[in-house]
Amino acid sequence: MKEIVKEIIESTGGAICERCLGRILSRELKVEGHDNLERGKKIKEKLNLDLKSENRCYICDNIFDKIDEAAEKAEDKINELDIEFSTFLVGSTLPPDMLQRDKEITSLVSKAESIKKDINREIGKRLRRKLKKRVDYQNPDIVVKVNFRYKDPNVYIQINPLYLEGRYRKLVRGIPQTKWPCKHCRGKGCPKCNFKGKMYEESVEEIIAGPLIEATKARESKFHGAGREDIDVRMLGKGRPFVIELKEPRRRKLDLDKIVDEINKSAEGKVEVLFLKYTNRSRIVELKSIKSYKVYRAIAEIEGKIKEEDLKKIEPSFIVKQRTPLRVSHRRADKVRIRKVYDIKPKILDENTIELKIKAEGGLYIKELISGDEGRTKPSITEMLGKQAKCIKLDVIDIGI
Repeated sequence: MKEIVKEIIESTGGAICERCLGRILSRELKVEGHDNLERGKKIKEKLNLDLKSENRCYICDNIFDKIDEAAEKAEDKINELDIEFSTFLVGSTLPPDMLQRDKEITSLVSKAESIKKDINREIGKRLRRKLKKRVDYQNPDIVVKVNFRYKDPNVYIQINPLYLEGRYRKLVRGIPQTKWPCKHCRGKGCPKCNFKGKMYEESVEEIIAGPLIEATKARESKFHGAGREDIDVRMLGKGRPFVIELKEPRRRKLDLDKIVDEINKSAEGKVEVLFLKYTNRSRIVELKSIKSYKVYRAIAEIEGKIKEEDLKKIEPSFIVKQRTPLRVSHRRADKVRIRKVYDIKPKILDENTIELKIKAEGGLYIKELISGDEGRTKPSITEMLGKQAKCIKLDVIDIGI
């Protein structure tokens, strides 16, 4: 061990500060202390080392003298931004040559702590005392980013998104799930879209996001649904699961019940939000990947008269081979999807119209299951009946996840 210490002293020319000494050797020498500075002092005393304390540290260039300044700047920046938060994390950017010197010296021992980790912790300790907030290494509300590449520390506050999860019911037809940019101007605004930049006046996303953006003072939002229904399809029952991502929110402590009331009131009976609660980013991945089933109520027109005996031709459950429907082929990959229909309950409404209650695997296009889509969906209601069928109304009445 004395050889390693000797090599470190020689490599640095003795110009190594007590903090870097403690950081690099304390684990190897099993020296305890309140922080690396205290550990370094103990190592220096224990080994009777002659360090050139009057010189700048070969490794860190006395960067730890700037820690208090960095913490004060971070506190000022947070107060200036008027951010509401409970947890934080510190990250830093250091000069490349400093990182190289640190790597060069720490490679001489097996258990040295990196200089970046020490800096982040020391800034974090000061902010924890000043702000009375706790450090969170997994899902911090904000990240304090300190850049030491300049003469004076430069501080940037990254405000992480706030995630809320719930379900929505779409009670009317004619509203898309998400904002639909105008296809003519791509959202810039033109005569075709009345200079609004979108194809439809409103969307489920905008109806839900409006009050939430206002309450959180977020910059913008992003909507993540567990699938989507067509514009002309209602979403009933217990609703469709969704996560809304609020970007750069200045407020996080929300009265969710009150906000739900505000959303539902402003929606004027078009959309209803249920079961709103806090969640995290991982829930988005879960919603997108989870295997689900959907229950639909479809009204279908039949060419020619339909009789009770015709309904017996409709199989209650079967496997469907469905090629990408013609109506979405311009924006979906052209491939054959295999999906299962778990149950179909048909009922005659009049001589040309039937109601179908369909329970099917998620991802099945129901309108094409009924029409056959010129043979791209097999089997279909059209094929089973031997008569052309067309879906004229469709509601989603349950989603199971």
